[in-house]
Amino acid sequence: MSASLSLSGHRTLLLDLDPQGNATTGSGVDKTGLATSMRDWLMDDAALEEVLKPCPGGFDLVPCNSDLTAAEVELLAVDGREARLRRRLASAEAVQRYSYLIMDCPPSLNILTLNALVAADSVLIPMQCEYYALEGLTALLNTVNQIRRRANPRLTVQGLLRTMYDPRNGLTRDVSRQLIAHFGNKVFRTVIPRNVRLAEAPSHGLPAILYDRHSRGAIAYMALAAELVKSEET
Repeated sequence: MSASLSLSGHRTLLLDLDPQGNATTGSGVDKTGLATSMRDWLMDDAALEEVLKPCPGGFDLVPCNSDLTAAEVELLAVDGREARLRRRLASAEAVQRYSYLIMDCPPSLNILTLNALVAADSVLIPMQCEYYALEGLTALLNTVNQIRRRANPRLTVQGLLRTMYDPRNGLTRDVSRQLIAHFGNKVFRTVIPRNVRLAEAPSHGLPAILYDRHSRGAIAYMALAAELVKSEET
């Protein structure tokens, strides 16, 4: 997504907030060899310029690794801990040169995800068209509403992105119809298909658009970037 936005002419910064560091690895950065990382910038006031990594595709990355797990514990002792990320972004002049900041969050609601929700303007929700994903969606939307009421009134749902989409699967089609019926134009028209090239790209440290720009997955992400930009303009 970051590479697609960047290649579409929009300066993009990707912030990896998941201690697993998947976004870091998938961007071609060795998470085991980081001299500085997200933890240093978030908790130790390192300058953003010290942490940034340029990535294939033209976007910049604030990388992370398992060191960020320690930040979860450290944040518990910080005043205003849920707004730490928002304050760090506000104080970083370099942020102003980007059109898009994308925050990749852990798959669970913890203090790092909470920081992202408090700092964000909107939430893009990727989900598989499966029953358990619907249950998780309900919980996430409740959390977004709570954050909006208590800490970040500008927070909105940017949209729901259907991923690993297989139109041959009856359940996939059924859940997709339910999403459109309940959320209307909040469901992105673009769907991300099940695609082996998308699965292979992270192991090569490349965004899908650079790994195989002709693959269905890469084409879908370029379409998603265009749809996202258009929605911002309207």
